[in-house]
Amino acid sequence: MSKRNGGGKTADVTLVSALLEETGDDWDRRGHRMSVLAEATADVGVATTWLSREPASPDALLFHSWAGLARGLRDGHLEDAGRLIGQCHEAAERRPDDPLPWVVLLGVSRIERYGQNDVNAIWREATGRDRWHREAYLQMLAYLSPEEGGSSAAVLDFVDVVRTRIPANAPCAAVELTAAVRQYQGLLAQGGVRAMTAGQLWEGGQIAAALEQAASLWAKPGFFQHAAAQADLNVLAYALCAAGRAADAHPVFQTLQGMATSWPWDADGPALQRYEQHQSKSERGRGIGTP
Repeated sequence: MSKRNGGGKTADVTLVSALLEETGDDWDRRGHRMSVLAEATADVGVATTWLSREPASPDALLFHSWAGLARGLRDGHLEDAGRLIGQCHEAAERRPDDPLPWVVLLGVSRIERYGQNDVNAIWREATGRDRWHREAYLQMLAYLSPEEGGSSAAVLDFVDVVRTRIPANAPCAAVELTAAVRQYQGLLAQGGVRAMTAGQLWEGGQIAAALEQAASLWAKPGFFQHAAAQADLNVLAYALCAAGRAADAHPVFQTLQGMATSWPWDADGPALQRYEQHQSKSERGRGIGTP
């Protein structure tokens, strides 16, 4: 959405409001739209315009909070943590079944570095309303990561606990593979011997088993039904290429049909360029295209 004033912002508010209203209580689709729209308009003022027009609207409260969270995660600090937290609680009171205020609070906990007990309490509120909410799992994974003050051991413990409970086609099914890709990229970023041996991460144990299962299931027509399925398929394609299995990534690229996401491809260059390079490599690996 372009940066506009006056009537332009009003039109954007009307569009965003309608798109969110359409989702009803489909928490997965609602969360996906909320996150994409809030992040896309975080610096435009749409959220502020909407909240000033409808200060009691749970959607407006939540959208304003999510836009603030998006800026906070980008900048490393929240402009007004107290106000954001208050808006989340007000939105939760006005729409008690909605997990999204609690998902936003999980994001807040990453920036404010809440203690584990407090985060666990927020986690229970979010997943108690939607057990397999994708964004809740990703926020918790990020909170536990060593890059944000957690540890590799904490990530492994989390993945171990949830691995056997998550249905294979749940919206959060990619949490284990997402953790593995982040670990792999972390090793590459360290350089030296760790970067040289990063590929060994995919060669055995539970990570190899998780990658194998994903490769055999995720790209099947209709297997994934959640709103962010294409983002998870991008993670799978990247992981297969990182593991030296470019040919196995070919059906995943076919399913994606060019729908690339910024992460994880942007770790070492322009995302679309890296996506297309790996896609071409997967085609060559299947004997398609020029060698």
